[in-house]
Amino acid sequence: MEIGLSTATFFGRETTEDSFEVIRELGVDVCEVFLTTFSEFERDYVDALVERRNGVRVYSVHSLNTCYEPELYNRVLRTRNDSYKIYHQLCYAAKVLGAGSYTFHGPARLKRTPYVLDYDYLGERTRELCDTIKEYGAELAYENVHWAFFNEPPFFIELSKRVPELRACLDIKQAMQAKVDYIEYIKCMGDRLVNVHVCDYDADGALKAPGKGTFDFVTFFKILRDYGYDGPIMTELYGSNYKDYKDLGDSLEYLRNCLEKAVI
Repeated sequence: MEIGLSTATFFGRETTEDSFEVIRELGVDVCEVFLTTFSEFERDYVDALVERRNGVRVYSVHSLNTCYEPELYNRVLRTRNDSYKIYHQLCYAAKVLGAGSYTFHGPARLKRTPYVLDYDYLGERTRELCDTIKEYGAELAYENVHWAFFNEPPFFIELSKRVPELRACLDIKQAMQAKVDYIEYIKCMGDRLVNVHVCDYDADGALKAPGKGTFDFVTFFKILRDYGYDGPIMTELYGSNYKDYKDLGDSLEYLRNCLEKAVI
């Protein structure tokens, strides 16, 4: 395991392409690239982004996904195909940036009424997505998100039965916001877990930079180790979660110290 950083952490502070310089200055070797808008999905932009990596390894890609991911499951073929064009752009980004996975949210839960999910249909669509991104040399990693279909472990359990190649991304703040113990997500993800997102939070659920809240990272890292996880730990913050880059650097160092304690 190693401590990485998502470029989403710099949203509103740096452009995606300029984020790499800051990441390198913070002493981080691996990142997740968060593409924030349609123009950043374009091939010319992505090709140029490769030249800006500054030696930082791109482990995964992510996107402002509510703008198109839900429609990948639309039952109207024309609508679905339009979203698929965007999906291919993200798959291409994963390929040229050297990312092994694409962090995926899928459809959102927009209604207050209970959802009755057609897992066979969801499985069929998700298998297509997995097959497509495999052609680009990457995998689809479904992330637990409190406002999306994967807000509780049973969703992933049912979907993964139908999609053997599906992978997973664990987000601890999303687990907290869904009011589900993160261990339950780890159990359902098992050896499909390929990515982890972290930030900190206090007893009231307010999000904080690592080391400024109450989350027990040492125990968390030990549990990940015991379950066999050996990938990166991506620090993913919002701009309001830290004051400046020194503050962010202190949080990264805190995580490194916690990881060192956990693996002794």
